Amino acid sequence: MSIPDFKMQYVYESSGRGERGYDIYSLLLKERIVFVGMPIDDQVANLIVAQLLYLNHEDAEREIQMYINSPGG
Repeated sequence: MSIPDFKMQYVYESSGRGERGYDIYSLLLKERIVFVGMPIDDQVANLIVAQLLYLNHEDAEREIQMYINSPGG
C-alpha cells in the first residue's frame, strides 16, 4: 500500500532570516509531534519508527507526542 496523494498544507514562518514554508507534517515533527492518519501497514510503520528514532536521537530527554487516527487504532 502506498501513501495516498493529497493536497499538502503548508505553514509559513517569518524570522530575521526571512520566510520559510513547512508542510504541516514537517512542522509537527519539528514540534516533536508524530501524527498517524492512515491505516498502518509495513511502510507506514517504518516511517513512524524512523520519526521516533530521529526525535529520540535529537533529544532523548524531551517528550514525544503521538496522535493516532487510524482504523482500528
